Parts: sequence; C-alpha cells; structure tokens
Amino acid sequence: MDEFNNDFETYTQTQEEPQRGPEAEPKKKLFSIRKVVQIGVSAVAFGLIAGLTMQGVFYGFSKAGVGTNGTQLATTTTSTGGSSSSSSDLTGVSSSVMPAIVSITCTFESTTQGIFGQTQSSESEGAGSGIIVGKKGGYLYIATNNHVVDSAKAISVGFVDGKTVAATTKGTDTDADLAVVQVKLSSMKSSTLNKIKVITMGDSSKLKVGERAIAIGNALGYGQSVTGGYISAVDRKVQLTDSTMTLLQTDAAINPGNSGGALLNSKGELIGINTVKYASEDVEGMGYAIPVNSAKKIINELIKEEVISESQQAYLGITGRTVSTDVASQYNMPAGVYVNTVVSASPAKTGGISAEDIITKFNGDTVSSIEGLQNKISKKKAGTKVTITVKRKNQEGTYQTKKLTVTLGKKSEDTSNSNSNSNSNSNSNSSGSSYGNSYDNSYGTDNY
Repeated sequence: MDEFNNDFETYTQTQEEPQRGPEAEPKKKLFSIRKVVQIGVSAVAFGLIAGLTMQGVFYGFSKAGVGTNGTQLATTTTSTGGSSSSSSDLTGVSSSVMPAIVSITCTFESTTQGIFGQTQSSESEGAGSGIIVGKKGGYLYIATNNHVVDSAKAISVGFVDGKTVAATTKGTDTDADLAVVQVKLSSMKSSTLNKIKVITMGDSSKLKVGERAIAIGNALGYGQSVTGGYISAVDRKVQLTDSTMTLLQTDAAINPGNSGGALLNSKGELIGINTVKYASEDVEGMGYAIPVNSAKKIINELIKEEVISESQQAYLGITGRTVSTDVASQYNMPAGVYVNTVVSASPAKTGGISAEDIITKFNGDTVSSIEGLQNKISKKKAGTKVTITVKRKNQEGTYQTKKLTVTLGKKSEDTSNSNSNSNSNSNSNSSGSSYGNSYDNSYGTDNY
C-alpha cells in the first residue's frame, strides 16, 4: 500500500482560478452491455444497459460533500479490519465520500454498412462512474472500469458540484477491467477543485463476510446515488464470458451506470471498484467489485504509464488466440493465450516460449485474452526484460508451469507476418494442437 501512496508528489493549488474546459451537455444515453456467464445465469456489466435510453445523465447530481483541496494521492488507512459503525444510517459516509466520486459520460462512434454498400456513421453515449485517486503534475487521476471507456471517442467527467470537464484516457488494463482517465487541473474551476477530494484507500484483505458495504455510483446515468448492504463473500471466483476474476460479492444494490464506482466500508474507505452484477429473474442482490488491494497496483502503474513512441514499441513474436474459460473447459486446458506459432529468432523464441504453450501471466499479472496480452506488451519499450508465465503440456498430458525471462524486441523488426520461419510443436495429436488447428482455421491468428 505504501508504494501506491509514496510514488507521487503532492499538488498544491496556488494559481488563480483557471478557465473551464469544454462541458458536455446532457444528451440521450445509450447504455451498452457486458455479459457474465456462470451456472446458467447471465450477469451484465452495470456500466450500461442495452436498449435503455436515459435523459439528463447529470440531472440530480449530488452536491453533498465537505470542501477540500485533495492535495495528495489516495491515502491508505492503518485500520486493522472490521467496520466500526453500529448504525444503518449512511448519511455520514455519503457526505464525506461523495466529493471523491464522479460521473463519466462517453461518446462512441460506430459504422454500419447499408444494403447498397454505403457506409453510415452514428454516435451513441454511455454513462459510468469513477473514483478520484490522486493529483499530480497538473492532472487529476480517476479510476474506473476499462469497459466504461473502451473505444470512447470522447470522455467527460462530472464532479460533486455538477460541473463537467473533458477528460482523456491515461491507461487501460483489459484483463483487469481497470482504466485511469485524466483531467487537466487547468480546465477546472477553483470552486470545483475546492469541493472535490481524493478517496481514502481501505484494506480489502481484512474484509470479513457480514461487514457493512456501501455502493456509490452514477446509477442509470441520473447522477450519484447511494445503496447499502453487506459483504456477501470474499475471494469469489466469477466466470465472465472469456475470463475468470476473483472479486468481492455484495448485496448492496449495484445498477446500470455504477461501473467504475466505489464499494466502501462503513468508515468510508474504498474496498472495491464495482464491475459486474448478475441479471436474472432468479437472482437478486449479487453484485461484484474488484478488491482494492488487487486494483491499486494496476492503477498505480497506469498513472505512471508513459507514451511509447513508434520507434520504441516492443513486440514478442508469436501468433496466438484467446483460450476463454469456456474453451478451456471444453478442451481440458488452462485459460489464457494459446501460442499457435513462434517466429524464429524472435524474442519469444529466444526466451524459450514454444508453440502450444499457454501464456497465463505477464510480469505477474494475469493474462486472459490476446487483447490483454497485446495491451501489456504495448506499454513496454523494446529491450525491456519481462517475466512470462506459461503452462506447457508434458508427455503425461498434464500442464506444468514455467516462468520465462524474455527481452522484448522492436516492433519494427517483427517478421511474424511471413510465418515462413514459424516454429510449431510436433505433438499434433494433443488437445492443445486440436484446439489450435480448429480454432485458427475458423478465425485466424493475431501476431504479437
């Protein structure tokens, strides 16, 4: 936890009132869906609901809160677990934490092709939530879910005083479903800066079932709302469409628009980032949040993330495809990224990666999709040494874990498109090879 807090300088507001950046006028909101599948029940990301339209996403935005200049990155508490509140009244927590919660509105552009081949472009909007995690270097940093801002053409953030300011994506992690967006402090009024605050971090490792849980977020795009409940389970394995995440479970009502919002204990400390919920006539009160102890390391890395120039971009040198949890179960193999081929003389080849390996971790972070692997590689400079964990099938048909050190090469030197120098495993009768052949023949492979 100390690493999260000590890596950044504090920011003190000394300048005169800056000019506001562009404001986004409320428009009709089109909410998207993210599905979760487990034991026959579908769960949707409460970032947004398909087909539902909503007027005035900032309407009724709460003005509760205590004025503060929020001059540091998110602090970590030293409490020893357990929530002390004996009252069901959430007003104290709500008023103190609301200044650290924001509404996020994104504009998305889509292209469709008509029956006569003409191309048509259209825009839609979606609403989610975010949490202020720090200030540094003239920017305000806000944590949210990746699925809230993924592919957004434009992003705006609404604060506790109802003001909205344009924002940009600082960094994303698709596998962890986390993102950080940034707002220029110079685009915000000093009156807004005096009302917002940085969230206080809790310790999700010390949570116990039955503790109080409070969810705050931009439910249905109406503005911030508060719901209360309890921690129903910790370390819950939740199977998503193409991955499995270890999450906190709560019965605090989490609704569309709450994606990226805060799950708090009764002291107002952040214990989780809301991400998915079950949606079924047979299920009630099953929402999930990313534990803050898992999220803070990734958020910290995203804040520090540098823009990699084209000449410095790294590559690995494989072709591969996602092994989703459903496919993994069908083929009796680990979930991750199945390596179809390895390019000769590539960083992957030199580092010991073989065809039919399944990449499960990159520098200790879980890899659950080819897009997630690409995302992680894109953040590294050529020449960087990374640790890649693979599952490799042995002669007995079981998978063994191997940690390999790979020095990433320059993307400009990637020759994997030729496939003429690709290395493939000779064990063509294995289930992994069967998966690779059948899947790649249908869908092709991606080069990284």
